[in-house]
Amino acid sequence: MKLDEVREKYLEFFKKREHAVIESVSLLPENDPTTLFISSGMQPLLPYFLGKEHPKGKRVTDSQRCFRAEDIEEVGDNRHTTYFEMLGNWSFGDYFKQEQIQWFFEFLTKEINLDSKKLYVTVFEGDEKSGIPKDIESAEIWEKLFGGSERISYYGADKNWWSRAGSPEQMPAGEPGGSDTEVFYDFGTEHDKSFGEECHPNCDCGRFMEIGNSVFMEYVKQEDGSFAHLPLKNVDFGGGLERITAASNDDSDIFNIDTIASIIKRIEKVSGKSYADNKKAFRVIADHVRASENIIKDGIIPSNTEQGYILRRLIRRAVRFGDVLGIKLSDITDGNEEIIKEEEKFRKTLEKGLKEFEKISSRGNISGSDAFVLFTTYGFPLELTLELALEKDLNIDEAEFRDKMREHQELSRKGAQQKFKGGLADHSEMSTKYHTATHLLLRALKDVLGEDVAQKGSNITAERMRFDFSWGEKMTDEQKQKVEEIVNTKIKEGLEVTNEKTDGKITYTIGNNKGDYSVELCGGPHVENTSGLGNFKIKKEEASSAGIRRIKAVLE
Repeated sequence: MKLDEVREKYLEFFKKREHAVIESVSLLPENDPTTLFISSGMQPLLPYFLGKEHPKGKRVTDSQRCFRAEDIEEVGDNRHTTYFEMLGNWSFGDYFKQEQIQWFFEFLTKEINLDSKKLYVTVFEGDEKSGIPKDIESAEIWEKLFGGSERISYYGADKNWWSRAGSPEQMPAGEPGGSDTEVFYDFGTEHDKSFGEECHPNCDCGRFMEIGNSVFMEYVKQEDGSFAHLPLKNVDFGGGLERITAASNDDSDIFNIDTIASIIKRIEKVSGKSYADNKKAFRVIADHVRASENIIKDGIIPSNTEQGYILRRLIRRAVRFGDVLGIKLSDITDGNEEIIKEEEKFRKTLEKGLKEFEKISSRGNISGSDAFVLFTTYGFPLELTLELALEKDLNIDEAEFRDKMREHQELSRKGAQQKFKGGLADHSEMSTKYHTATHLLLRALKDVLGEDVAQKGSNITAERMRFDFSWGEKMTDEQKQKVEEIVNTKIKEGLEVTNEKTDGKITYTIGNNKGDYSVELCGGPHVENTSGLGNFKIKKEEASSAGIRRIKAVLE
């Protein structure tokens, strides 16, 4: 089966069962500074699991585009990809375990025609410390469907429990969570004992592949550490579209499904080499190019920060593996300008990095600190440094390198945690000025483009503002100039900034005795008067994602 066919069958299957089909959102989260990309189907729907009513009702289904940066180093085996689609169906206080398990089993065996004897499942074994019982109900439903219990396994909270905070023990008071049941497809390949003496559904040897996971959100943690049932029980299902497609073809190599195989064939044609003999290089290039094209489509360009940094890393890693095959990415990307420009830039960087490597290697074995500098300053991934060191018969202190990387990642995480809800990096004087200016910018955009314009996110530092808003096309130079003029006029008018708290919410008003110019609910810091903001200047206006534009501006 083809990817599009499986997606269509899934959505139609749940549409017939009274689910509203919703569109995939952008890979870039809205108003969520804690994460760079949408990495699961449930992420955009979290508010509806916490009590908010979904406008489409209690049953929805979708196929959500996802990207997982943490899987970059994993790409190269038969199953990991950084970019993928997650099939989802959701029940917000409607159906529960019986319907969900039966429907997914029916979809797999009747619509996709999988052999039920090749399906294995795992369920939650319970958590004695937290007082959460074994999920016997799910196991009994599976037992009836399978006609026996031999393909049902129990696992603990590390495998068959879901909450945003992790295990039941790690969850804070007020956090919802629940057990899950995972479905695996058995490709029947021979067990590799280097992954353990016995094979089992969660084994990494390649025989089993997880294709779907039904989370049953039914608990909430109490102040005393115990768990109570949620007033409404929810179902959160996620199934890998690419993995289900691979299972439908009984082919354990996810890179053989039609959408990825087309890239593999292009690489074979350009390189003159076969996929069978160069699997890792082919897989890395195919995945990273596919992921890069999708990230770029949603408005990101390569840079040294946040999503742009991840995109840069993908492209550069693909370039290196392209060199292994003797090809350029520009030969296989259908003229994607951002990928081509980044490849050219990286090749220039590589020249500098190779000179630095020669200096370092002339002193003998390479320290982890040196390998880290090559990575952060010259863009050399560890595998490139290892490859070059091997050629010179030198050793690398990989343990020290990984320690340095952990320190670097911890600092990055702390930086992300310091972001405030309003998108502020700090509460410094300049950040406060920029935050106030976003209120003027939004009102000016409404004046110029129309009242339908809505804020879709912001990111503010002491040096600049980044402001996302709903608008379907590029702004004209005249429109940008008019917005700038309006904002600067309001700054020069010296408008007062006042606030009023009502029902626990703070409303900020910018205006004078002639009337209010901007009135918005907000929880961030503001100046008392616009006169001290400086001169507002739009530096760039660009696409952020489908239907979303982004303005980058400074106060001079």
